[in-house]
Amino acid sequence: MSQITTQSRLEARFRDLRERGQKGLVIYLTAGDPSLVATGDLLAAVDQGGADVIELGVPFSDPLADGPVIQRASERAVRGGATLGKVLEWLPRWREKLNAPIVLFTYFNPVLQYGLEKFARDASRAGADGTLIVDLTPEEAVEYIAVMRSHGLDTVFLASPTSTDERIRRVAAASSGFLYLVSRTGVTGERQNLSGAVQPLVERARRFTDLPLAVGFGVSTPEQVRAVQSLADAAVVGSAVVHAIEARYPSGGAPAVRDFVRWLKGGDSGGG
Repeated sequence: MSQITTQSRLEARFRDLRERGQKGLVIYLTAGDPSLVATGDLLAAVDQGGADVIELGVPFSDPLADGPVIQRASERAVRGGATLGKVLEWLPRWREKLNAPIVLFTYFNPVLQYGLEKFARDASRAGADGTLIVDLTPEEAVEYIAVMRSHGLDTVFLASPTSTDERIRRVAAASSGFLYLVSRTGVTGERQNLSGAVQPLVERARRFTDLPLAVGFGVSTPEQVRAVQSLADAAVVGSAVVHAIEARYPSGGAPAVRDFVRWLKGGDSGGG
């Protein structure tokens, strides 16, 4: 089994952005919301809208970091029968239509129940490029990292404004592909203003890693995307996109969500 190389799709995407003098847009959506069939169309729409990386959330019944918008999406997905196994079963056909790298975003319990080795094998075969386990700490992740890397999957970890320098160092050492910086304490959700903690956190993280830095939690407008991109390598938008799916997909379909992502990407019409 091959190890992670500098040729992973995540690393290649960020290298391409850097060479073009551009910053990235990472888009999150929940698999199975509003249905597994619709997820394929929504992934393609997000990709067409300009997402540089896609975080595909695997719904979980007991989330810790997710705010009300993503909780509602997870509840809808779980009610519709979405599970980790189902997501991995559907992912290959979704992947065929996408250019953006895919990071599977979930909690450790479903992965542990599925089996680490089986999860890594099936995720890699399905076309995933990396994994982000929200509630897994670097100290408890030695086996997880080894297994994911052995199947060519990047491992993305989180650091927050409350992380000590030692914690950031450990999180950075455990990460590959990029490092996810949480812009504020609390749960995910749209905010009117960007947290003042972003710049100090980015500056501290940069002392410990050369990995691309992506900032999320509370980023929901083109102005906030641009503000984050001026400090870090990428902005992550989750709740605002999930809310757009909830509000716009029933009447406007996937094109409405594509236009929303395009608005986030370039500030063009489609938001509001």
